[in-house]
Amino acid sequence: MITPSKLRHRLRQKSGSLLVDGFFRGISRAGRWHPNSRPERHDVDVLHDVAYLDSGRAEHRLDVYRPRRASSERVPVVLYIHGGGFRILSKDTHWVMGLAFARRGFLVFNIGYRLAPEHPFPAAVSDSCAALEWVHANAARWGGDVDRLALAGESAGGNLVTALSLATSYARPEPFARRLFESGIRPRAVMPACGILQVSDCDRFRRRWPKLGTFVQDRLNEVSRAYLRGVDTASPGGLDLADPLVALERGARPERPLPPFLVTCGTKDPLIDDAQRLAIALGRLGVEHETRYYPGEMHAFHALVWRPNARSFWRDTYRFLERHLAPTPA
Repeated sequence: MITPSKLRHRLRQKSGSLLVDGFFRGISRAGRWHPNSRPERHDVDVLHDVAYLDSGRAEHRLDVYRPRRASSERVPVVLYIHGGGFRILSKDTHWVMGLAFARRGFLVFNIGYRLAPEHPFPAAVSDSCAALEWVHANAARWGGDVDRLALAGESAGGNLVTALSLATSYARPEPFARRLFESGIRPRAVMPACGILQVSDCDRFRRRWPKLGTFVQDRLNEVSRAYLRGVDTASPGGLDLADPLVALERGARPERPLPPFLVTCGTKDPLIDDAQRLAIALGRLGVEHETRYYPGEMHAFHALVWRPNARSFWRDTYRFLERHLAPTPA
């Protein structure tokens, strides 16, 4: 029986999700009206809704952001995975990320994936593995150099790119992860921005941040409930690819070296705890990594690209990529 208090709680959660979804979609739509949002002003071409799986589903499509110089030279590749707590938003709300990388000279594949609660774990990570395989096989069609490949994403996308780094470096039991490992794909850089890297215990934020507001904690708890709904933890691999941070903290040595990481977060984002833990885990494994924390910033602040700390974030990101995706000397 649903009590009045439980009903109020569910209504509060639903209205909170709709509010967040509407806010980010509104910003995304408004941003498209700005003259600088036009790809042609940055010598970038965009191809929308390219299928990376033959499922017929809209979620199994990606957008290609191609710098025009890719017609005359091979350029490095970025696979970008959007955030939204595994439940909301899409590649279309995250067009600014694709444009930001492409205008700097990277060929960008901004992917969609199936969302919870209709499609709980491991749907999102399975789709991301399939998209990475497709990108590796097809990027050359648009002038991409897959030997210079980076993975980037924020929030839930930060979780997914970290999970992809595990799947390309460890021989794992999940069929989709095993297939990716056996493909031999080797990213040269991974950039989880403000990633939620352990989904199974979102109450840890309340324990660590006792003054965390109910609205924020509800959104975090929704991530766990939706993404892990009905998940069989006894299935091959357990929750490792939902909790890639925990998997890395166990300290098992990978079969192939993990790529360099750029770990970024705002200091007022509760997810900074996950970023700090990731940096420690990578250090213990001897993985090359950099950390950048931005004073006073909240979650996903870098999407507001005109703000000073967002500009600093993008400068740091470009420097990291240009260092690790530089052409290999002949």
